[in-house]
Amino acid sequence: MDPLCKNNYKNILRRVFLPLILLLILASPLFIDAYARASALPAHYFNKIFTDTVPKPHAVKFPSKDQWTDTSGKAKDTTRPVIKREKDSIPPINAVDSLTLRDSASVVTDTIPNVKLSKDSLTAPVFYKAQDSIVMFVKKKEFRLYNKADVKYGPTQLTGNTMDFNQQTGILTSRMGVDTAGVPIDKAVLNDGTTSSDMDSVQYNFNSGKAMIYQTRAQYGEGFVSSVKVKKQPDNTVFGFRNGYTTCNLDTPHFAFRARKIKVIPDKLIVSGPANLEIEGIPTPLFIPFAIFPLSNGQRTGLLPPQYVVNQQKGIGLENGGYYFGLGEYLDLTVRGDVYSYGSWGLTLSPTYRKRYKYNGGFNLAIANTRSGDPEIKSEFTRSRDFRVTWSHSMDGKARPGTNFGASVNFGTTTYNQFNVTDAATRLNNNMSSSINYSKSWQGKPYNLTLALNHSQNNLTRQVNVNFPDGSFNVNTLYPFQAKEMAGTPRWYEKIGVSYNALLRNNISFIDTTFGKPAMFDNLQAGMQHQIPITLSIPMTKNITLSPSINYTEKWYIRQLRLKYNPEGEKYDTSYTDGFFRSSAMSTGASLATAIYGMYSFRNKNSTVQAIRHVMRPNLGISYSPDLASKDYYMEPSHVDSAGNLDRYQRFSYYDGAPFGPSASQTFAGLTFGLDNNLEMKVRSKKDTSGFRKIKILDGFGVSSSYNLVADSFKLSPFSLNARTNLFDKVNISFGGTLDPYQLDSVGIRKDKYTWQGGNFSVGRLTQANIAISTSFQSQDKKSKEKEAKKKEEEENGDVPLDAALEEKRRQMEMMRSNPGDYVDFDIPWRLDLSYSLNYTRGRTIDRLRDTTIFQQFLGFNGDFSLTPKWKIIVSSGFDFRLKQISYTNLTISRDLHCWQMSINLVPFGSYRQFSITINPKAGILRDLRVNRTRQFFDL
Repeated sequence: MDPLCKNNYKNILRRVFLPLILLLILASPLFIDAYARASALPAHYFNKIFTDTVPKPHAVKFPSKDQWTDTSGKAKDTTRPVIKREKDSIPPINAVDSLTLRDSASVVTDTIPNVKLSKDSLTAPVFYKAQDSIVMFVKKKEFRLYNKADVKYGPTQLTGNTMDFNQQTGILTSRMGVDTAGVPIDKAVLNDGTTSSDMDSVQYNFNSGKAMIYQTRAQYGEGFVSSVKVKKQPDNTVFGFRNGYTTCNLDTPHFAFRARKIKVIPDKLIVSGPANLEIEGIPTPLFIPFAIFPLSNGQRTGLLPPQYVVNQQKGIGLENGGYYFGLGEYLDLTVRGDVYSYGSWGLTLSPTYRKRYKYNGGFNLAIANTRSGDPEIKSEFTRSRDFRVTWSHSMDGKARPGTNFGASVNFGTTTYNQFNVTDAATRLNNNMSSSINYSKSWQGKPYNLTLALNHSQNNLTRQVNVNFPDGSFNVNTLYPFQAKEMAGTPRWYEKIGVSYNALLRNNISFIDTTFGKPAMFDNLQAGMQHQIPITLSIPMTKNITLSPSINYTEKWYIRQLRLKYNPEGEKYDTSYTDGFFRSSAMSTGASLATAIYGMYSFRNKNSTVQAIRHVMRPNLGISYSPDLASKDYYMEPSHVDSAGNLDRYQRFSYYDGAPFGPSASQTFAGLTFGLDNNLEMKVRSKKDTSGFRKIKILDGFGVSSSYNLVADSFKLSPFSLNARTNLFDKVNISFGGTLDPYQLDSVGIRKDKYTWQGGNFSVGRLTQANIAISTSFQSQDKKSKEKEAKKKEEEENGDVPLDAALEEKRRQMEMMRSNPGDYVDFDIPWRLDLSYSLNYTRGRTIDRLRDTTIFQQFLGFNGDFSLTPKWKIIVSSGFDFRLKQISYTNLTISRDLHCWQMSINLVPFGSYRQFSITINPKAGILRDLRVNRTRQFFDL
């Protein structure tokens, strides 16, 4: 080629083609982006091809319906929602297709800045997976998931056998599957984060958040709602067509309320139109105009529906109807009322209060007006106005360290339980008691203060005793001679300890009919007691300790009681003298205590019993108490003979009935002694890691008495006996008795002569003894391991009831005692509790002509056993051997009806007899839907 031409070609290449090539290279991103918009592919996908190897797809980015290329070929907005998946059967590709592929670790966005999102874009990624395969139809803008499909969009999760998603409409359709036998499998399940529903099919719109569901069943709290067709709103509100509400968890429930239309507002309530109760698929004549089922948790103000009852004495009535007032986080109030056709009525106010980590409590005020019989017949008509007040309060120990305030109050009229309580334990208990106490201790100080109000009353005698204020101030033992800095062995005088105890008490005793009247304070007594004990402990040897002590007591009173015998009425007239009076007492003594061990080992090493050990703990004391209170006693006649002469006298004290009683008036200088024994056995055991275990034969067997050296007669006091043991860790046995060492004359009066003196030797006369035996047996709990694991999990999670929950637990325990048939543990096949008591008393008749020996024996038992896994019988009864009568008997038969429960209660004997049958649902939300029939009979 001519050199000139060659240079021209070079010039043309250098001046024309090279700039053109450079221009194409610089403009290539624009061409790629334009081509991507025309083919609905993002530009960065081509960049990815040029810069990196395409990984296995983890997520697919589908264009929305406005982001696909239209028919004219004009490219639209490339911003698209993202659908992430966990598994994909499509193999990795290395060529350009119509899908955007992204790495799951990072999200690559479009390189074009300031892109506006389309209105129909999704607000969150969509995660999906399927067990079989996922097929995508790019041109149709659809994809399909086969076999156990699972899609999650935000808090909403949808599962099913197959799923179809249409990108143009934004509708996801899920269907259940059918196996070869025609049985439905893999039902569609929609979970919106609060409730879960299973259904035959569902259509869910990602754009609007609405759904159309067919043949669904959803759980809301304790209840289940099944519907033929349901429309779900974006706020999760549900409108149902042809519905059923039940608390039975079976696919075919035992009962349901059928309603044509229903509305569910999650976490609030379920509302329906007219509903009909259906049992076992059979409609009943019971219709209700509407139904409201609350779903919200926590405090809600509302009505409390009453229960229909039939009472033999009060007539037809409505019980426990009222209103609940939610007054905030710290307070609520429940008002309930009873009304009966014979004119009886009752009102109960029950406020509760609580403050977490501070205190909690509950108050209950019950007023009742009971009318029984025909008012026209006065001999058969009775009327009783009663009230009862209960209050419980507890304080968290960490709220104010060193300070505690608590209350347990049970106060009311003596006839309240007779007419208004059906609980056996409450009716059989004739005593009521209350206690309100406040205690304060000072950190680093040796003293503490306690203030209390105590109350007790007997419903038979109608006697009421109130102690208020009842206070004490105690100073712990101080060692005044002890060095501030101890060095070496302390000297004997450094162990001298001094303490101080002061008691303050006001005592009021009255009959309940005088409550609130001036006569209530006629027997007011007030006093104060001071005690100053001085103690010392000196080790004599390794096993012997000497403990000398001095104790001074002084009592202050503001009244003296004087009884004056009235011969005309053969009674005592009472009079009081007001003023300031004191009574004192002092005692001093010393005691020695030690322990003596004895062991007997069997020579045969293969013997089951290896050794028996006997431990004796003797104690010996000497004490002296001078007579400082003889002035506090006086003699008063107690009998008038046929001639009108006073021939008998009785000794009284001016302080009988006082808060702390009178002081001892006799001088005592003598010995006190006692002996306690313990017997154990060492046996072989394969269960124990050491190969041996200890068995207690006798936990204790002791005897104690005293001898008065300065008494003119009867120097030796009666012997007190006690014994206790627990055989085989099952049988508890306890014994107590009294031995009188003196003989009796011909008329049964003690004479100063020991029983072992004379012809017949005897260690003493057994004047009183008692023995009690109790045991309990039960079969293995079928779900004991599950219950222990659940309890442990609650403790680890901090779900153990505290503060106000303890008050609710106490109320539930009261309900369990009142209605034992409603709270039955069917997991324990049988249980039996046995108790036996024997009381022996030997004395003399009033005319002293003959001896009297009284035995009182009682055998009590209670237990339950299951006839079948669903039937249980509960029995509580006993037998009084002295009266030869069966004691209060309560028989309960309970039947587990899956979602319902039936209980039959029978009280066949006694002054109060009852028969009742109750059928009610187990669920708490339907606890007022119960059928009850009761018959009660009283002996007035």
